[in-house]
Amino acid sequence: MLRGIDVSSHQSTEFSTEGLSFVFVKATEGRSYVNPKQSAQASRARKAGCVVGFYHFLWPGNLAEQAQYFVRECASKEGDLLAVDWENTGNGTRASNAEKDKFIREVKRLRPTHRVLLYCNRTFWLNHDTTSYAGDGLWIADYVAAGKPRIKAKWRIHQHTEHPIDQNVADFASKEALRTWATS
Repeated sequence: MLRGIDVSSHQSTEFSTEGLSFVFVKATEGRSYVNPKQSAQASRARKAGCVVGFYHFLWPGNLAEQAQYFVRECASKEGDLLAVDWENTGNGTRASNAEKDKFIREVKRLRPTHRVLLYCNRTFWLNHDTTSYAGDGLWIADYVAAGKPRIKAKWRIHQHTEHPIDQNVADFASKEALRTWATS
């Protein structure tokens, strides 16, 4: 298992990269928020040799516009991973399963050379997902032992804790294997 973290504007641009193989950075949310630290956070991860990913926090409605906003405002480069964060919004709403699927498909259409993943927690996967569509891979949040999420579906990344920062493991044999997958 490979170790990684995910960061947003709530974290410093000086996070530790020791022992990490990958870092996901929040890029955008809805159609109006851009993480002002995303470029610096991605640069720190790149300098450490980490595979870099970016994610968009999905809001209900305007899926094509959100996908376009994400790929336009995201600081991604060729070979970076892209992901959609599907969970409840700050006001308690959430994108529907169909909206989640449409967003992933639109990002894949706009960035056909990038792998696109679905991030969601176990509750969303088991109770709100009806299609099991996760684009190129599932990034599941379930705060249990690393690499042991309580789901039957194939997953690529497991977020196993949020303390002191969101920590993840990836089901790849090596950083090179993850990088190869990301670029193929």
